[in-house]
Amino acid sequence: MTTSTEKSEQVPPNPRHGPRCRPKIIGRGLTREYLGPQGIVEALGPIDLTIGEGEFVCLVGPSGCGKSTLMRIVAGLIAPSSGELELHLDNSGTAPMSMVFQDYGIFPWKTVEANIRVALQVRKVPRKEARERAQMWLSRMGLQGFEDVYPGALSGGMRQRVAIARALAVEPEVLLMDEPFAALDAQMRQLLQEELLTLCQEDNRTVLFVTHSLEETILLGDRVVVMTARPGVLLDDKRVPFPRPRSTGIRDTAEFAGLRAELWDHLRSQVDLTQGLAERSGSPSGRGLDKDLGIGVGKEERG
Repeated sequence: MTTSTEKSEQVPPNPRHGPRCRPKIIGRGLTREYLGPQGIVEALGPIDLTIGEGEFVCLVGPSGCGKSTLMRIVAGLIAPSSGELELHLDNSGTAPMSMVFQDYGIFPWKTVEANIRVALQVRKVPRKEARERAQMWLSRMGLQGFEDVYPGALSGGMRQRVAIARALAVEPEVLLMDEPFAALDAQMRQLLQEELLTLCQEDNRTVLFVTHSLEETILLGDRVVVMTARPGVLLDDKRVPFPRPRSTGIRDTAEFAGLRAELWDHLRSQVDLTQGLAERSGSPSGRGLDKDLGIGVGKEERG
């Protein structure tokens, strides 16, 4: 993986950022293989992906196609088996990137405020500034009054708010979100979608977001990147046509329904393929469909 502050390629026009925007993430020919019980498993790629500065890009695809694997490569948590990843960073924030996981990833032995401050302490942010930032994000995420509460006393939705606050408190250039709302009930999921929509439109941050929800991708994203069944490669890359700032009212429009149907048409054969492979192998991955969203659910292949 390489990092650079120079301009090299351009990404497609984005209404939020003018006719052209500088690339933030460039992946070329990325693949990932791992050793399974029956030999080498091709988990991802080859895949090419460029994400522009300030873009909100959503990854969707059938279960096990490598969405989370791709995100973990971008995060530097695992290395690609082949290919090249470039990160074009400005060093303008406290951290180059931060990540929000599906399972919250907060420390149960630390209070809400201490969980937010810990990432700032790792980055050696001065104590006074760290406390001020933590207090600001407590306020922005609706966590006032819970500063001294431990995660075990919080609902799932509130724990995820803590995780999001901690990720944003370090002011990352790139925010990575791996199915952050998957474990929440429908009402809390919609509420946090709305809060994230507001936050990202205010901050204009580069975001890579993994989800199984087509509705979520259209509401939040500037682009929707659709992946095939494993090993995941690029199937489609759709620009979301709704201008920003946008509201949740777009869910009720015919254009929203039409784009959702178009994306599902692309995905359906890949979900069917994943289910067929899972049934033949006896694996539970890919069995069943999300009744509301029409897309396979389950955890990604990791590693």
